[in-house]
Amino acid sequence: MNATKQSNATSQDAALPRMGAVVLAAGAGRRMGHRPKCLLQLNGRSLIDRQLEAVFQAGLVSVLVVLGHHAERIQQEAALKHWGARWVVNPDPDAGHVGSLRSGLQALPPGLDAVMVLLADQPMIDVTAIQSLMNAYAARPEGTHMVQPTVQDLPGNPVVFSSAVASQILAGGVQMGARQWQQLHPEQAYRWKTPDARYRLDVDNEQDLQTLKTLTGHSLLWPSDLSR
Repeated sequence: MNATKQSNATSQDAALPRMGAVVLAAGAGRRMGHRPKCLLQLNGRSLIDRQLEAVFQAGLVSVLVVLGHHAERIQQEAALKHWGARWVVNPDPDAGHVGSLRSGLQALPPGLDAVMVLLADQPMIDVTAIQSLMNAYAARPEGTHMVQPTVQDLPGNPVVFSSAVASQILAGGVQMGARQWQQLHPEQAYRWKTPDARYRLDVDNEQDLQTLKTLTGHSLLWPSDLSR
């Protein structure tokens, strides 16, 4: 970790928990022509680069990227090396987010208080959005162990949960993920209401790209080797 990242990590508010991150980037991108969505570029930088910058600037202490489809191409992305992010490959990415989440949680180091789970195809999630979610987790109601942003009563991402929840997910069997845990323990999940629409914006298909441009004025472009 370079001096800037060390400074960011050590300047983290002492009241905030020691938090790691799992970035899910294993999807096939079928509705995007079988291309890795995390390599879409905003202002010349890939989404994975922008998201890794945000989590490190926010002071998250351990960051793990879960790859699957397109793993070799994403590993070529300079951002992973630049930010010193570790990665793990989900051997069965077609099984969905649950398998990728479990792969990531299993590879995180011990000693974390909480874990933030991010989707690699959310273009507008930046350091302020991450810090706001971290603060919401630190101020969550007593007895709750998971925080999910909700925008106009619709669920958003990223989500944060305690290390105890992470352990319960891993102990729950191969079909147990964050959503399944939340369904079993609704009273322990805090739905943090926010007007910030960034938590709801992701890009699953071409229509989402147009919606993003309409709402934000930003266009996403493919790198030259993936453009068609």
